[in-house]
Amino acid sequence: MKKFLYLFLTLILSLFIGIKVNTYFKSIEAKINLLSSSVINEIPVLNNLQTSDKNNLQNLNFQKPDFVEIAKKTIDNVVHVKNSSNISNDFSLEDLIFGRRQQRPLIGTGSGVIISPDGYIITNSHVIKNADKIEVTTNSNQTFDAELIGSDDKNDIALLKINSNEVLSYATFGDSDSTQIGEWVLAVGNPFNLNSTVTAGIISAKSRNLDPSGRTTQSYIQTDAAVNPGNSGGALVNTKGQLIGINTAIQSQTGSYIGYSFAVPSNIAKKVIEDIMEFGVVQYGFLGVTGSSLNSSISKVLGIKDTEGFYINSIEEGSGANIAGIKSGDIIKQIDGISINKFSDLKGYLNSKRPNDVVKIKLKTNSKETLVSVKLNKNERIQFYLIGILKNISKDELKQFNVSSGVKISEFNDNYKKYWNDYGIKIGNIVKSINGNKIQTILDVEKILISRNYHDPINIEIINDNNIIERFNFR
Repeated sequence: MKKFLYLFLTLILSLFIGIKVNTYFKSIEAKINLLSSSVINEIPVLNNLQTSDKNNLQNLNFQKPDFVEIAKKTIDNVVHVKNSSNISNDFSLEDLIFGRRQQRPLIGTGSGVIISPDGYIITNSHVIKNADKIEVTTNSNQTFDAELIGSDDKNDIALLKINSNEVLSYATFGDSDSTQIGEWVLAVGNPFNLNSTVTAGIISAKSRNLDPSGRTTQSYIQTDAAVNPGNSGGALVNTKGQLIGINTAIQSQTGSYIGYSFAVPSNIAKKVIEDIMEFGVVQYGFLGVTGSSLNSSISKVLGIKDTEGFYINSIEEGSGANIAGIKSGDIIKQIDGISINKFSDLKGYLNSKRPNDVVKIKLKTNSKETLVSVKLNKNERIQFYLIGILKNISKDELKQFNVSSGVKISEFNDNYKKYWNDYGIKIGNIVKSINGNKIQTILDVEKILISRNYHDPINIEIINDNNIIERFNFR
C-alpha cells in the first residue's frame, strides 16, 4: 500500500513538472515570435526604399573597380627615368691617401608618364634636376636617351622627349578638379628601382599645401596609395585609367612611405607642359586679390558669420578683379563651380589658368551672393621677402630713372620697412640687380628666389630717388 502511494505521488509530481516545463517553453516561443515581429517592424528600411535609393545601394554594391584592368591599361604608359650628373661632393679615404679628388657621377632615379604616341613624357622637375644625361626605360625594357624640353620648379613638373620608331602607349588626362575624396586611385611607378609597381588607395584630401613658408602655391591631391622614393614622376590614375595626378612627394620621418602621398593635379600638370611647349615658360592667370582663408577665429575678428571661403583684404589696381568690380570685404565662395574653402583651393585652380582666361566667381557680399565674370590678366607683381612687393615697370618709368631694365618697389614688407626707410629707399625706387643678375621683369626675381637657398647671402642693387645705385648685402 505504501509502495502504491509512493508511485502515485511520483506520477502526480511528474505530470505537474511536465505541465510547467511545457508552459515555460510556450512562453519563450511566444516571446521569440513577438521579438521576431518587432525586429521585422523595426527594419522596414529596405522594403520602403524609393527606387532611387535602391539604385544607390546597388551602385554601392557593384561599383567595385577592376584593378587588374586598370593596371593593364596604365602600366605600359609609365617609364623608369634615370639621370646622371657629374656634380659630386664625395671625398673618400682613397682620395685622402693618394691626394686626389675624383669626380664621381651621381645617379638619380624616378618615374615618368608617356603622354603622346610620339614620345613626350611628363615627370617631376626634381627627378631630372642638374642632370647631364637622362635615360628612359619603358615597361617593355626598351631604353632611350631623353631630351629635356623644359621644366617648371614652381609646380615641380618637367617635360621630356624620346624618339622611338614605334607608336608608344600613352596616358590620357582626366579632370583632376572633378575628383572626390574617397575615390579609388592607383599609383604606378618605380619605387626603389622596382620597375612597374602598382599600389592602390583612395583620395584622402585635396588642395594640400605642404609649404608652411608660403613661398610656393602648390595644391596637391593627397592619397593613401603607397608611394616611395622612385615613384616621383609616376602616374596617379582613376578607375577609368585616366591620369589625374603626377606622384610627387611623401610625408615621412623615415624617408619611406608611412601613409600619406601627394600628387600634382593633372589639370595643373597639363597646363604647365602645354605652356612649355607653346611659350617656353609657364603662363599664370592673375586675379589680383589678396586676403586670407576663413575660419571661426578669423571670422570672429572680422565680424562675419562665414567660416569657409576666401576673404578679400585688398584689390590690385588694374587687375581683372578690380575691373570686374570685386571689392575688399567680398568673400570668394566658388570659381567655375569649384568650392573655395582655403587659399590652396584658390591658387590650385588659378594655377591651371592663363592670362585672358575668363572665370566665373561666386561672391558673397553683405549676405548676398552674386556671380561675376573676371578676365584674368598677366601677373605683374611678386612678393620678395627682403623688400616687399615688386612690380614690373613701364617704359616711361624706365626713362624717368634713365635705366633700361628693372622692377619697382610697390610695397614694403613690414619687417624691413624701417631698414629701407633709414637708408633712404622709398616706394617707387628701382631694383636693378640681385646677386649680380640683371633684373628685367619679375620673372627674373622669381627664378632667383626658386634657385637659391633661404639662408644664402644675397646682394641687391637699388636705384634711389637721386638716380644713385645703392648696394645692400644680406647674410
